[in-house]
Amino acid sequence: MSAAGPSQGAKAPRGGSAAHEVASVGAHITRRDLLQTGTLVLLLGRAQLASGASIVAVRVWPAEDYSRVTLESDRELKAKQTLIGTPPRLAVDIEGIDLNPELKELVAKVRPDDPNIAGIRVGQYAPKVVRMVIDLKQAIKPQVFTLHPVAAYQYRLVFDLYPVQAPDPLAALIAERLRLKEGGNETAPPPAPAATGPKAGADPLGDLIAQHAQKGSGPGAAPVLPPRGTGQTDRLIIIALDPGHGGEDPGATGPRGTREKDVVLRLAHRLRDRINATRVNGHTLHAFLTRDGDYFVPLHVRVQKARHVQADLFVSIHADAFFTPRPQGASVFALSHGGASSSAARWMAAKENKADLIGGVNVKSKDQQVARALLDMSTSAQIKDSLKLGGTLLQEIGRVGKLHRGRVEQAGFAVLKAPDIPSVLVEAAFISNPDEEAKLNSEAYQEQLADALMRGIEGYFAKNPPLARSRVV
Repeated sequence: MSAAGPSQGAKAPRGGSAAHEVASVGAHITRRDLLQTGTLVLLLGRAQLASGASIVAVRVWPAEDYSRVTLESDRELKAKQTLIGTPPRLAVDIEGIDLNPELKELVAKVRPDDPNIAGIRVGQYAPKVVRMVIDLKQAIKPQVFTLHPVAAYQYRLVFDLYPVQAPDPLAALIAERLRLKEGGNETAPPPAPAATGPKAGADPLGDLIAQHAQKGSGPGAAPVLPPRGTGQTDRLIIIALDPGHGGEDPGATGPRGTREKDVVLRLAHRLRDRINATRVNGHTLHAFLTRDGDYFVPLHVRVQKARHVQADLFVSIHADAFFTPRPQGASVFALSHGGASSSAARWMAAKENKADLIGGVNVKSKDQQVARALLDMSTSAQIKDSLKLGGTLLQEIGRVGKLHRGRVEQAGFAVLKAPDIPSVLVEAAFISNPDEEAKLNSEAYQEQLADALMRGIEGYFAKNPPLARSRVV
């Protein structure tokens, strides 16, 4: 990149270069802008700020939920941000650094399909001050925070750009159901029951999807009822699939460089396709993914998403790792009210619960109070059902591969603490074992494992028919 580096990926305004536009953004920030949109300022103590800090890596993680921009540096950074309303953009002045090749890479890292970021421009605004301008596709609510060194990362300055109009997981699920119906011969869920109050088999979620289907089917059209199972009421069954890690958090890494976040997402996609093509005792199954791409989702948000779509099961998918390459085999975990069922289970829960530290969450966010309250809730009934589900899954997994333990283990996994959803965490294999790393990368083994998980889910519902949905849609 040339000295006019900020001009890459940005259109130059009339009469000047894009570099000039970056440098002059401050001139366009009026007092009215500041009063209307507010100024977000992050001031780190000068004692912690060392002059001459260098950016060592930059990353951009696009997602429907939010887009993240991360600046990783060898020392803690000081930055000032101003959110500008028209056109929407975030101007950031980073003090104590010079423009370097790593920062210039930001320009090319923005993907055309990023739902929130239109482009990024960077330039040397003043001696030891770099200005970064993030052009936005829509109004956003930024969260800006710093993370201290952890795992493989040095200091990180993080910009999480949340849309003002946040995407609704339930709306996304309904849209996916309708898309599947239009693409095949699938019928709509039954209409709402006339009686008040929930009954066995009542399905407000299915009713809502049916209402949406009617809107596009012409006046007076009625949803088609699916065939009824013997002695049971039709009901849409939602399976929340939770591919572990993602984005800033790669999870475990195998000897050949395989990343846990990648293989578990591929496995979740295979299982999703099987779930969406399955009916159990006349009930239609549908999968919902807590993440459907390479981005980070905090642990409590995974639980919140599953509860928001009123999931009937929650299956978190991971790939185990240990300090040595010898351990092998799959494991299934459920929540524990008290202590862990083994020292290994306790160690595994502690490791998985560190995902928020590595992935990076804003500890000052108001949502953290809600998160703590949610993760303190659990019920004996949920744990009992989770153990049933885990046992069925473990039996089926054992038919296609080795098991690390022959029983469902229990520990305090944060991601399993939805009080009203049977929840398990599946460690598909030890990615730290070279042989199992190769299996996880094998199309054939992934197919076998997805089949086993599907049989386990079917077996669970064959013995445990879904109850009425009584939660508010």
